[in-house]
Amino acid sequence: MDIDDLGVCKQAQQLPCSHYDERPQSEVSLLVIHCISLPEGQYGTPYIDDLFAGQIDCQAHPSFSSLAGVSVSAHCLIDRDGTLRQYVPFTQRAWHAGVSQFEGRQRCNDFSIGIELEGTDKSTYTQAQYLTLAQLTKSLLRTYPHLNRQRIVGHSDIAPGRKTDPGEGFDWEHFFDLTFAQDCDKLKST
Repeated sequence: MDIDDLGVCKQAQQLPCSHYDERPQSEVSLLVIHCISLPEGQYGTPYIDDLFAGQIDCQAHPSFSSLAGVSVSAHCLIDRDGTLRQYVPFTQRAWHAGVSQFEGRQRCNDFSIGIELEGTDKSTYTQAQYLTLAQLTKSLLRTYPHLNRQRIVGHSDIAPGRKTDPGEGFDWEHFFDLTFAQDCDKLKST
């Protein structure tokens, strides 16, 4: 995957988002893995795009009432079939982490990239999602030299007690094996 100087992944579908701002003067040094589905456990709906664009109809489903007035986003979403969507350029600050801390540093949005996987914190993820996530992560590691294996975490790691994603169904060992394997790009084509 190719990431340009503006922080846009050329292989990702680009979608509108109004929930982001300028990243403060700091290097990207953290990758945060999340999960989302709207409604929870339902896949392939338009509601994630709507949420990140600030256009979700909070009357569309009873569980959406808590989303009224919420301004959130992520840099990218990986659908169940492995399709990559980008909402916020990596050079900008997406609003994905909320109240958060990593190694004593507050406000993780300032120095992190947030990637959502379509799923729930109790679901398993698809091989297509792992392959796309691994390819994207490899590109991010090449683009942002302060990122490394120890600085790839779950939302639950930076907001313990408040967040549980990507959840027990996320196979960290499999993801790291794919990400740091020499032939990850070849795996995608098989």
